[in-house]
Amino acid sequence: MRLKTLGTVCIFTVAGVAVVLPIPQQLVERAYSGLFYPPLQRALTSLSNLAPFALLDVLLIGFPILWSWLIARDVIRSNRRMPVLGRWTLRTAVAASTLYLIFLATWGLNYRRLPLERKLRYDAKAVTADAARDAAYLAASRLNALYAAAHASEAAQAGGIDPSLAPALARATKELGASGTTVPARPKRTLLNLYFRPAAVSGMTDPFFLETLVESDLLPVERPFVIAHEWSHLAGFADEGEANFAGWLTCAHGSLSAQYSGWLFLFGELVNSESRSRRSGAIARLDAGPRADLRAIAARLARDVSPRISVAGWRVYDQYLKANRVEAGAASYAQVVRLVLGTRLGLTADESASPER
Repeated sequence: MRLKTLGTVCIFTVAGVAVVLPIPQQLVERAYSGLFYPPLQRALTSLSNLAPFALLDVLLIGFPILWSWLIARDVIRSNRRMPVLGRWTLRTAVAASTLYLIFLATWGLNYRRLPLERKLRYDAKAVTADAARDAAYLAASRLNALYAAAHASEAAQAGGIDPSLAPALARATKELGASGTTVPARPKRTLLNLYFRPAAVSGMTDPFFLETLVESDLLPVERPFVIAHEWSHLAGFADEGEANFAGWLTCAHGSLSAQYSGWLFLFGELVNSESRSRRSGAIARLDAGPRADLRAIAARLARDVSPRISVAGWRVYDQYLKANRVEAGAASYAQVVRLVLGTRLGLTADESASPER
């Protein structure tokens, strides 16, 4: 068997096994998420931070160009259509298998780690409608108390990175049992912004270069939480609900503007988890300032989002998550409420009363 053919067979075999092999979650947690991934994350993110542009954009542009050139070369060299078609099909399959294996190695295996519920002191009995109502009232109180100071500090940080987020991330991920130190990524704009805006996507973690990509039209009150959420992905929390929880906890340990951003996000999640008859009570507790911020976010989404693109995009993402063994699919985003109520982390400490850090 020729060496090239042997290599192709090996790639197909390893990729196929990786798709179906039921790797024990404890093994993934210990060997991959605990030992292999943290130093890899620090290395890849440190390197990608050196580039002022998104390296994923280079891949998205360069790969199709290279592919088109290879196809054109094959057509020119061959007078028979079928051999060219067969070569192109085989090459595409090999490339897809290789990219999948790289994806698993650089980040994707984090989807198969132990759920946070099994690593934290989680009490399922604490997740009740009354607990969600009380948490929504608490969120409204925090938002009212934080509004003025958060907006004052927000003006000084407009367009930049809240300096409190990096140490807050380290504190939050330590509380959640993450291994090693996470290198925060510089938030970057991306060509994918053309899709992010109409699809209602706030940000993305590049799974190959471990970059943080953010939507360009985010409001200042949204930006700290979105960055914290994506940095939580870099810390190995692949599940969207867990990344929401880690991102919110990061904001809760951050500056006043970061706390405000986190509570604004959580208030929306808590209200959405309640019945319509209960929502009005929580919303009525908000002062005019937080209400105006929520209306501004709603206005941004109404202006930018295309319902058709958004629905189609989230359906695809739902299937992507389920293919990576996230049973809840896109619905996993809302599981942050269950984690907040079941662990009580971040609800008991009076972070909003702390001085600006």
